[in-house]
Amino acid sequence: MNWLLVIGGALVGAPLRYLTDRAVRSRHRTGLPWGTLVVNTAGSLLLGLLTGAVGYGAASGSAQLLLGTGLCGALTTYSTFSYETMRLAESGARFAALANVVVSVTAGLTAAFAGALLARALWA
Repeated sequence: MNWLLVIGGALVGAPLRYLTDRAVRSRHRTGLPWGTLVVNTAGSLLLGLLTGAVGYGAASGSAQLLLGTGLCGALTTYSTFSYETMRLAESGARFAALANVVVSVTAGLTAAFAGALLARALWA
């Protein structure tokens, strides 16, 4: 029945990704994919926090399936990040494409580490 937890999280994560992306795009009408950056960074932070919580015994494996695999898996999107970066490069915005890669990877890793550090501060 673990698959039900994953589906349950994904049922929330996918619409949340869509709605967040739309809300961010409506406020930032540039060619840069700010919505994807926001959802990927938020998902990385949550996943870092959750992984730390599970590691310190503050959350269960079921919570990791529901929130980590389901919610974060549907919320974050590597394929959209790749597509948007490729689209920027193909349109001639090569610097913006490179900046998108650097900022996205840096923000995602920083957020994941910050989430893990927060978990340590809360539950270690």
